[in-house]
Amino acid sequence: MSASVPLFAAGSLRPALTPLISHFTRLSGIDFTVEYGPAGLLRERIEAGEPCALFASANRAHPQQLLSSRKAVSVQTFSRNQLSLTTARPGEWLDLLRDPTLRIGTSTPGCDPCGDYTWAFFEKLDLLEAGLGQQLRERATALVGGRDSLNVPKGELASAWVIRQGLADLFIGYAHYAKTLCGQPDVRCVAIPPEHNVQCEYQLAILDASKEVMALVEFILTSGGQEFLTAAGFLPLSDGSQTGAQ
Repeated sequence: MSASVPLFAAGSLRPALTPLISHFTRLSGIDFTVEYGPAGLLRERIEAGEPCALFASANRAHPQQLLSSRKAVSVQTFSRNQLSLTTARPGEWLDLLRDPTLRIGTSTPGCDPCGDYTWAFFEKLDLLEAGLGQQLRERATALVGGRDSLNVPKGELASAWVIRQGLADLFIGYAHYAKTLCGQPDVRCVAIPPEHNVQCEYQLAILDASKEVMALVEFILTSGGQEFLTAAGFLPLSDGSQTGAQ
């Protein structure tokens, strides 16, 4: 039996990639070992020489950096996402963010793309309402996704866990988790309108263009593979979205 193919993937992809890869393994007989974590920290491990054949990142920056350093042979956009709020408080999204008494939790910029997207979201809000983004940056605390962040218990959704532990009143995270949060009795997901949101672009970095890896990449991009992503709450690729391939 051939050795298992090592993959790294952003933690936000777990609900989509776990069933997707299980399905693909049943079809192909190819075995994969997937390690999930903050994409920035995974990229650093790849740069340090850890074995990885395919890296599924929650942003473009980390795959592009691997491509520039020639550790990746190509990159490919494969999914999209947006941000949303998790909270136990009542109110609309903008009212919640404007409330100076509410503590805001985020992921960690630099280590986790969700934190980078959140800071980009704050910049966008400065255009909507002068000074709001700066206020949010000052109120926000990076609680997860960093080198020394809190350890979220296995099986817990970080945003809901942070709220339940009383560590924040609002958590800004990925919108695809709304599918899971809609069944929670004590927390809720609050949508951010698309015109004020940011688009999160997910890319694959292909480090080993073996036939096994390329077969998985091709499957992820098919309608069958994309169904696993949309079922987990990710946004479907638009017709021109695959132009990220290089």
